[in-house]
Amino acid sequence: MATPRPLRTRASGAVPVHRGARRRRFPPPLRAPIFPPIRNVLEPYDTLRYGTVVFDCDSTLSAIEGITELAAEHRAEVAALTDASMRGVVPIEEVYGRRLELVRPTRDRVEALGRLYVETLVPDAREVVATLLEAGIDVRVVSAGLRPAVLALTRELGIPDDAVAAVDIQFDEDGNYAGWDAGSPLAYAGGKRVLLERWAPNLRRPILMVGDGITDLEARPAVDAFVAFAGVVERAPVVQAADIVIRAPTLAPVVAIAFDGEPPESERGRELFERGAEILG
Repeated sequence: MATPRPLRTRASGAVPVHRGARRRRFPPPLRAPIFPPIRNVLEPYDTLRYGTVVFDCDSTLSAIEGITELAAEHRAEVAALTDASMRGVVPIEEVYGRRLELVRPTRDRVEALGRLYVETLVPDAREVVATLLEAGIDVRVVSAGLRPAVLALTRELGIPDDAVAAVDIQFDEDGNYAGWDAGSPLAYAGGKRVLLERWAPNLRRPILMVGDGITDLEARPAVDAFVAFAGVVERAPVVQAADIVIRAPTLAPVVAIAFDGEPPESERGRELFERGAEILG
């Protein structure tokens, strides 16, 4: 596999805290990250094979944005809010509760979203996760999506529930929307980094993070390398600051990255490895 290109930096303005949002003591969003090339980062390790791979859910494992699918008549407004937060234009804490109050999803709609996540898996997602798990690589999912729907996807992929972090939602006895877990760090800027740092003692290193949005990039200091997945949607600030970029609409390159120069033993794994390495060039 070709040596990954050195990381480039991005610059953005300061991100204000919304006056109506409760103050959280989470790390601030990244403004001008400067990370060393991957091979320098991983010098302390005996191998470039990763011990843990962490995926985002929306627009990474699945080709949809869950909250947009739930939005119905508010779809355009919710989609705009989601895109702004994923590009880092607006902090996620300014839009998270606002979107849910607009949508107010019922239990039935959230369950339907879980099925839609599975139906819209990104090409090769199922096979990539299976290959990683078979090789003993720890697979985790960290998402700002709604936990019941995210779990429907991760269970389909064979990922244990305790390896999944997402935002809980509450319903009343009739299944109507009754609120969400406002204490979850995942609904705030820097929250994925916080969550991964909590998990850190139990994660095998090196750690690879794969995601499409600015909230995924914010976790970069807690992992050893960040892959921007632009196979569904490309967000310029995320791509510019990533260690590696996948622009093809498949997750096959993740196998080539996670295993580096030593292909998996299975025939399926070798095929993914070779195809992924070719895509990466």
